[in-house]
Amino acid sequence: MPDRESPIRLGILGAARIAPLSVIQPAKKNSEVVVSAMAARDSTRAQAFAEKYGIARTHSSYGSLIADPEVDAIYNPLPNGLHGRWTRAALEANKHVLCEKPFTANADEARDLATLSAASDRVVMEAFHYRYHPLTLRVEEILQSGELGTLRRVEATVCFPLPKFSDIRYDYSLAGGALMDAGCYAVHMVRTFGGSTPTVVSARAKLRDRQVDRAITAELRFADGPTAGIRCSLWSTDLMQINAKVIGDRGQLRVVNPVMPHTFHRLIVRSESGKRKERFPKRSSYEYQLDAFAGAVLRGEHVQTTPEDAVENMTVIDEIYRAVGLPLRQPTCFD
Repeated sequence: MPDRESPIRLGILGAARIAPLSVIQPAKKNSEVVVSAMAARDSTRAQAFAEKYGIARTHSSYGSLIADPEVDAIYNPLPNGLHGRWTRAALEANKHVLCEKPFTANADEARDLATLSAASDRVVMEAFHYRYHPLTLRVEEILQSGELGTLRRVEATVCFPLPKFSDIRYDYSLAGGALMDAGCYAVHMVRTFGGSTPTVVSARAKLRDRQVDRAITAELRFADGPTAGIRCSLWSTDLMQINAKVIGDRGQLRVVNPVMPHTFHRLIVRSESGKRKERFPKRSSYEYQLDAFAGAVLRGEHVQTTPEDAVENMTVIDEIYRAVGLPLRQPTCFD
């Protein structure tokens, strides 16, 4: 574990497009984290990325970065099918891990990683950044207060356009699909706001090809009776919709853009007390997430998005794929 007086030295696997937004820029505002190294298989690309973002050292392989004794923690934004493999490698090298969502290719792989994580003293955190934003915490607070009464239904929609069909998010060999990329958020939100993990009642898919979904809708049910619905797409008539709704027997709330509330958001609550709108700081949800990761590593603070939580999320995702007749995603067998 890093010295409490020293920042966590974070290494990035790959020159991912999400990395500047998710960790590089937030780390510049966080005295407890420094991005000290990165790795890419293309050394020219690695050097260009490092120079652009002020990263001191580069490695020519993921394994070399993970083995670096001057790296305390790994950020894993690799394609979905590689998440499990390289998170495992980082854990086995005694590194803390912040792994992009979805945590693994399927629930079995998530269970294996959760078991490995539980046997270590390292922090392993799935990067559902929205989960650490004050907006999400406030929704939970409202639900726990009883203002909306008994829970009746939870809905979550995450749809955005990705018309470039050569994108890795449509690649089955990399564990791609709309449910994996956008839908994992929707599943996570209904679980978070519903307070437990539902089972799948029915599901429908629109396909990019015979193995990969471009859009999915699913109906779910919680054990104690409430229902839930998720909708996600990378390419459908629902070009851009990101929202969540919670309905109780005495009121309801709706959240516009719960995924990235720092760009734009609305929280609208209707109950016996009337109708109101609540607003929250524009500070990035990625900054709150990095705060939480640093707090867990340095001070043992609680993590919301644990490997055990990831097992629950991947279990629902697997059930939805079974319900629509698509094969489960599998770990990628090449680098």
